[in-house]
Amino acid sequence: MANIVLASASPRRQELLHRIGIEEFDIRVPEADESYPADLKPAQIVEHISRKKAEAAAALCTPDEIVITADTMVFLDDQRLGKPVDEADALRMLTDLQGRHHTVCTGVTVRQGDRVLTESETTEVYFRPANEAELLAYIATGEPMDKAGSYGVQGKGALLVEKLHGDFFNVMGLPVLRLSRMLAQFGVHLL
Repeated sequence: MANIVLASASPRRQELLHRIGIEEFDIRVPEADESYPADLKPAQIVEHISRKKAEAAAALCTPDEIVITADTMVFLDDQRLGKPVDEADALRMLTDLQGRHHTVCTGVTVRQGDRVLTESETTEVYFRPANEAELLAYIATGEPMDKAGSYGVQGKGALLVEKLHGDFFNVMGLPVLRLSRMLAQFGVHLL
């Protein structure tokens, strides 16, 4: 099997690769421009950025290595929610999300040499109504501060999620079923 490179510093993505049986992979994090045209829809945005990351990562890899890149974004009413700049920003985002549903989109690119495959996954997440004291207690854990949308579904942020439709792992940052099907097209079979 060809060497696999995860072009991401995300500990969650690293954990998910291990969970699906990819025990050995290199981590190489490229510098990539994450800008995108203003007229793109959410799924197109994450695909666009994922491809740009793969292009940047190609310079750090040999043509026979299989490179995985991903970009995850949270959207509320098609408006992007990034990582909070401070606790007040986290409270604003979490307040906007409570009692409503939002979308988490991840673009994934698998690249080997000149062969590039990009797809995206979309998951609808429904937050339960929460009061300000609960949101402030969650923010006090520090968990929201490095996460798009100000929450981590794999941690205490799960206490805010009432339900979701779609791939749970996509909300963590890597849709593993979609990735496994993409890798199969490159000769990497996980089952």
